[in-house]
Amino acid sequence: MAETWLKCSACKNPIPYNATHWVCSVSTCNRSRTRLVFCTVSCWDSHVAMLRHRDAWAVEAKAPSKEAWEKELAENPPEAVAAPAQPVAAAPRKVVGAAGPTAAASAEGLKLADAEREVLIVVSKMKKYIKERSGMNCSDAVAEVLSEHVRALCDDSIRAAARDDRKTVLDRDVPKPRR
Repeated sequence: MAETWLKCSACKNPIPYNATHWVCSVSTCNRSRTRLVFCTVSCWDSHVAMLRHRDAWAVEAKAPSKEAWEKELAENPPEAVAAPAQPVAAAPRKVVGAAGPTAAASAEGLKLADAEREVLIVVSKMKKYIKERSGMNCSDAVAEVLSEHVRALCDDSIRAAARDDRKTVLDRDVPKPRR
């Protein structure tokens, strides 16, 4: 097995020296401080979905040889980053596994029954919308019914992303509303 040059910025798989990899066409992703590299186009695609680039594409590139990389590091040593004064809590990450309600619930530490009962709608905004749109009041029970609709849309979107062998649900996966 070849030695590792860098790890994929998305999936953290190793990218060996002299291997083909992909970089983002957006200049801020290619700076020496950022240096985002991806082992596959699908990893690059997940990066684009997260950063919401408007106009970007994956550019095929070749990793340097071990000697060339060591020379580049000698010429431009990585900058020392000062440790923060106080510890910073890491952002929570969701575990991506099998696409199903049980996997999603277990990834968040919830029981399946709790995840299915949780209200997914911002009730105050829903009531305000209905009031401004029609002048009508809104029952609290509407939030539970709308949450069921949102869960069904999410499940359809998850299945669409899985059919395309992606681990990221994109806007194109969400079914269009009926009007």
